[in-house]
Amino acid sequence: MVLEGEQSVSLDILRQKMADFAKERDWDQFHSPRNLLLALVGEVGELSEIFQWKGEVPKGLPDWEEEEKVHLGEELSDVLLYLVRLSDICGIDLGKAALRKVDLNALKYPVTLCKKLSAVEAEVELDSSNTGAEGDDQV
Repeated sequence: MVLEGEQSVSLDILRQKMADFAKERDWDQFHSPRNLLLALVGEVGELSEIFQWKGEVPKGLPDWEEEEKVHLGEELSDVLLYLVRLSDICGIDLGKAALRKVDLNALKYPVTLCKKLSAVEAEVELDSSNTGAEGDDQV
């Protein structure tokens, strides 16, 4: 059992807990990939509702009440748990797949290219902010 305050929880622990949870309740019969995916989408919808009317939210959620943060944690957990269960039912090692995806993204988006693009985007943004309201009065 994982106790509150421990350093980390592995995907394997979550996978096993979810498998045991479903087996104890005889829910394996309902846990087809399709059903789990639809449940996951529903949970993502519930997660989206939390942010729906808040506009941009700063990192760390400094203006949120503790109760809101607890609710967010519950919805994030629902999404994670369904994702872990779906990957298990599909026979996908989610941890390995995620690490592979990070490696693929590193090849697709090399640091040097991304930094060059960020610098160009910042320059374009700076240029556009220096353009007056009329935009045509620069010589």
